Amino acid sequence: MLTPRLLERGHDVVGLDSELFEHCFFLPAKAQVPSIGGDVRDFVRDPDAVEKLRGLDAIIHLAGLSNDPLGDYRPGLTQEINAQGSIDLAHLAKQAGVPRFIYASSCSNYGASGDDFIDEGGELNPVTPYGVSKVEAEIAIRAIADDSFSPTFLRASTAYGLSPMLRFDLVVNNLTAWAATTGEVHLKSDGSPWRPIVHVEDIALAYIASLEAERTDVHCEVFNVGLTSENYQIREIAEIVRDVVPNSRVGFSDDASPDVRNYRVDCNYIARKLHNFKPQWTCRRGVEQLYDAFVSSGLKLDEFEGPKYKRIAHMKQRIEAGSVDQDLRPVRQLVSV
Repeated sequence: MLTPRLLERGHDVVGLDSELFEHCFFLPAKAQVPSIGGDVRDFVRDPDAVEKLRGLDAIIHLAGLSNDPLGDYRPGLTQEINAQGSIDLAHLAKQAGVPRFIYASSCSNYGASGDDFIDEGGELNPVTPYGVSKVEAEIAIRAIADDSFSPTFLRASTAYGLSPMLRFDLVVNNLTAWAATTGEVHLKSDGSPWRPIVHVEDIALAYIASLEAERTDVHCEVFNVGLTSENYQIREIAEIVRDVVPNSRVGFSDDASPDVRNYRVDCNYIARKLHNFKPQWTCRRGVEQLYDAFVSSGLKLDEFEGPKYKRIAHMKQRIEAGSVDQDLRPVRQLVSV
């Protein structure tokens, strides 16, 4: 969602992507850009890495294992990729003279913070390897900031919304898909935890606003990405989905239980500081968008609950098939001719 918007605004874009999810498109990709490498773990060990980064005006660092289930799979890999890979890349960027480094952090950093609103100065209390990795990276990257190297940290709320590489392991997307295909808004927890949510298009807008802002407005700044009004208990999201999807009802899985992750996030600071960041989406509007897309595509339950659109399930499938090794690196296939 971000790349085509950067190109539309006249930016030159190069990529760094391991392509672990190259077969997971729900919609056609909107843009193709040249690449300077693959797995961030390998790139930071490339003796030519500094030269490959030289001349860039900014790095938007999104690479990492993307959610708690994938982060829990092998916590050591999460630390290696999300934390150390990010820290090493930031050091290389500084050596190469890249002046801006925008890091994809997460509101998961707050972990179990309770029912009160928490802002960027609140206590960090990550409860998963994913959250811990994001906190470690923030701390280490902030430590190397100076007059020539300016990092910014975007703590995104829980993402949702239609995109080319749509994920169904995200709460709004998943609940809407269940309702659209079965008539049941299927809750896998007791629905009590609070979550801030933000549409993937609005996340892209936050990166663009940070990139194009004056350095003095974003240097070493941390921003919660979203709208304060878009904090919901999971059961409230379920009720919105029920109201949007005709003839649907809310139901609970047999093993539904409380979720220790519980946080309400204050997003007022980004609104005050980055005037060009103007979120466009609400939960209800996003559910309507998703429902229309699911109906028009003929989405089926076994498709979205299968391995194509769930990160951890897809990786396990690829490991079993031998196309990815246990360390989540693609395996090169030998072909006889």
